[in-house]
Amino acid sequence: MSVLSAVLDAARSGAVQVVDLTTPLQESTPILELPPPFANTSRFRLEELSRYDDRGPAWYWNDIHTGEHTGTHLDAPVHWVTGRDGLDVAQAPMSTLVAPAAVLDMTAEVERDPDFLLRIEHVTAWEAEHGPLPDGGWLLFRTGWSARGDDAAAFANADENGPHTPGVAPDCARWLAADTPITGFGVETVGTDAGAAHGFDPPFPCHSSLMGADKWGLTSLRNLDRLPPTGALLVVAPLPIVGGSGSPARVLALVDR
Repeated sequence: MSVLSAVLDAARSGAVQVVDLTTPLQESTPILELPPPFANTSRFRLEELSRYDDRGPAWYWNDIHTGEHTGTHLDAPVHWVTGRDGLDVAQAPMSTLVAPAAVLDMTAEVERDPDFLLRIEHVTAWEAEHGPLPDGGWLLFRTGWSARGDDAAAFANADENGPHTPGVAPDCARWLAADTPITGFGVETVGTDAGAAHGFDPPFPCHSSLMGADKWGLTSLRNLDRLPPTGALLVVAPLPIVGGSGSPARVLALVDR
């Protein structure tokens, strides 16, 4: 039996479970909202073209209106100024789009402190228990934040001082970019950086460090609680937008039951 036949049989039998990590796209899907004078991305919207009527008697279809960075999406290196000479989303290597995943769970810490920051010692403690981060793989940061995903206000968790959402400390972002073998970093929040990251040094250190190192980002993931710390295979399927800084993506994980 070929390897692919074995995988297909395992998925059909349930020996391998396919877990959908994607936030559904609809008008209520939370987006990143920047303060003036910065431009904002579009919310997702369907524009009906026909629905079994005079505009098209036998078919239903829509135009879609959205931004590259709406819902569950892939950030390409070219998205950030530090990666401006890097790859666009259409150039994503297949070895990045299909790669092993490590899942680091900090839900208890985030429940106590929504401004929680991932630090180097958290990652090294995970490695001491589970082994090294996967070479060419993804580090997925589980925070429990996806439970807020159907409530835009709770998802943003903002007050007069701005949003309060978990993220990564600047030194940890630099370390993940320079000293670990991962190809990318994925989160449950609207962006890879903390809500307060505009005030960090540098601002938005995940974007700055990881994309400057030709690494990739995934945001607004769901169902990370259904993945083991190691052993899952991630499948990321963005639109191959030529020149694009990112794309909404369907993200799946293959998991041994």
